[in-house]
Amino acid sequence: MSEAPKDEGAYAHAHDDTNTIYSVAEEKNKKFLQFIEEVTANADEVQKRVLAEILSRNAHVECLKRHGLNGQTDRETFKKIMPVTTYEDIQPDVNRIANGDKSHIICSQPISEFLTSSGTSGGERKLMPTTEEELERRSLLYNLLMPVMSQFVPGLERGKGMYFVFIKSEVKTPGGLVAHPVLTSYYKSSHFKNRSFDPYTNYTSPNETILCPDSYQSMYSQMLCGLCLNKEVLRVGAVFASGFIRAIRFLEKHWSLLCNDIRTGTLNPQITDPSVREAVMKILKPDPQLAEFIEGECGMESWQGIITRLWPNTKYIDVIVTGTMSQYIPTLDYYSNGLPLVCTRYASSECFLGVNLNPLCKPSEVSYTLIPTVGYFEFLPVDRNNGVTNCISMPKSLNGKEKQELVDLADVKLGQEYELVVTTYAGLYRYRVGDVLRVAGFKNKAPQFNFICRKNVVLSIDTDKTDEVELQNAVKNAVSHLVPFDARVTDYTSYADTTTIPGHYVLFWELSLNGSTPIPPSVFEDCCLAVEESLNSVYRQGRVSDKSIGPLEIKIVEAGTFDKLMDHALSLGASINQYKTPRCVKFAPIVELLNSRVKASYSSPKCPKWVAGHKKWNINVK
Repeated sequence: MSEAPKDEGAYAHAHDDTNTIYSVAEEKNKKFLQFIEEVTANADEVQKRVLAEILSRNAHVECLKRHGLNGQTDRETFKKIMPVTTYEDIQPDVNRIANGDKSHIICSQPISEFLTSSGTSGGERKLMPTTEEELERRSLLYNLLMPVMSQFVPGLERGKGMYFVFIKSEVKTPGGLVAHPVLTSYYKSSHFKNRSFDPYTNYTSPNETILCPDSYQSMYSQMLCGLCLNKEVLRVGAVFASGFIRAIRFLEKHWSLLCNDIRTGTLNPQITDPSVREAVMKILKPDPQLAEFIEGECGMESWQGIITRLWPNTKYIDVIVTGTMSQYIPTLDYYSNGLPLVCTRYASSECFLGVNLNPLCKPSEVSYTLIPTVGYFEFLPVDRNNGVTNCISMPKSLNGKEKQELVDLADVKLGQEYELVVTTYAGLYRYRVGDVLRVAGFKNKAPQFNFICRKNVVLSIDTDKTDEVELQNAVKNAVSHLVPFDARVTDYTSYADTTTIPGHYVLFWELSLNGSTPIPPSVFEDCCLAVEESLNSVYRQGRVSDKSIGPLEIKIVEAGTFDKLMDHALSLGASINQYKTPRCVKFAPIVELLNSRVKASYSSPKCPKWVAGHKKWNINVK
């Protein structure tokens, strides 16, 4: 079977010879690009072999025996016997593993850790089991990104990347396995910490600054190193667009302190982590001229183009701007003077999925080629007949006909939308990821997909995902505060406001007031907090720990506002018989209409409660 080429020690003898480094990089790139050609040219054959290998390796695991697969590895039998699953279906097995059951429940290899998903179940992060081999497979596939990028932007091996990346809190399950987000897993792994020299993983941020658990110290030290090495930076980025904008916002607030460190060659005493101080001091030297330059740029009234002004050799910004992250594109364009916004990869907690083979395309045209070796892919057709909202609501369980409709990677149709279903080496079988994709084209015989959205999601600022049911329950809990005043919410909608940094949720409420006692502002503030307390743990972590989401805001609108909203929809051709109030709005004229009728606005007075881990665990937080 074709596997991504390994490159251990490729640069071992080239450390001090620049020409040799560039030559090795070129040869390595050719191998990875050839791998992509081979697996996409034989996509269906590779998929058959991948499924057979997964099933033969795991033939005796409890999950497959439970469904009566009996060691069979052919695609037809697998599709006939194995059900399509959701997280709720696999949760009993996940809980057994989390509680310490080491028998072969879902995978013949030991489960090494859990990757926590940004998606939630019952308000808590989903836990995706993984193995050491699967982590190694992910690491190898990350090596595909720069060979693809180098075809479009040559010379990247001659400079550094300034990436703002961070670890998040992790917990231990009752059975002793670590549970943490996929990127935290990668940055804490030996694949990252002990990686051999490679010009494509030559970053401005020392490992110690990335691995610092204190978010302020980590951001400060990464920004400081990026400024000190500003002339060497050829590419900048973060995981998500929202994260990169937070970094620029941090610079807006703290450039004076950073310039003082650069001028004097001394590190701010607020940075107390000894390993971070030691790593930064290897880079930080007194440079009054650089400090004066940065002060001059940051002190200007306009921050338009600040990225290209401070890091003049930057070729592109490497961030995810697909899906809900597209709302940040105008802000990125402002700060960068229109540098290319590059989405290089498509990955999830379930598995690494695909690569963007045309990385300099417009954000609206980004498509990902799924790599056929990483898992077995199936696709459930999605029919979106209301084009009013990007939120796609789909049933949790499939009937027999819907199950038969799943198609293989090689059989998808151009222009059709599908929900992604995966079978992985780590023990997920016909698992519904929840991503909706549209077929945009083909690379050889492998389809390329636009990411459309997460199913059922109505609100998202960062990695949080709030669906309509969750929002409805949160509003229901909050309006109980209005009962003593004989008031109720007659209608509502919501909006993810990214004009503030960090962005925040906005709820528009229309009230029916039957009581004579005025409602004090503190009651509406309590309503804001009640909504936040009712939202899932990913949202609350964003508010409390990551500071990636701002305080929730409730805007009270004039009576009749939602009638105006319906009138607007009808004027655009909606049917009065089918119209229902959208629970989330994104269309700018609608947001403007709502904002024009706001009478009062209130925000959460404090952060909601959040602790790392699942509520039911007696956890160890690291």
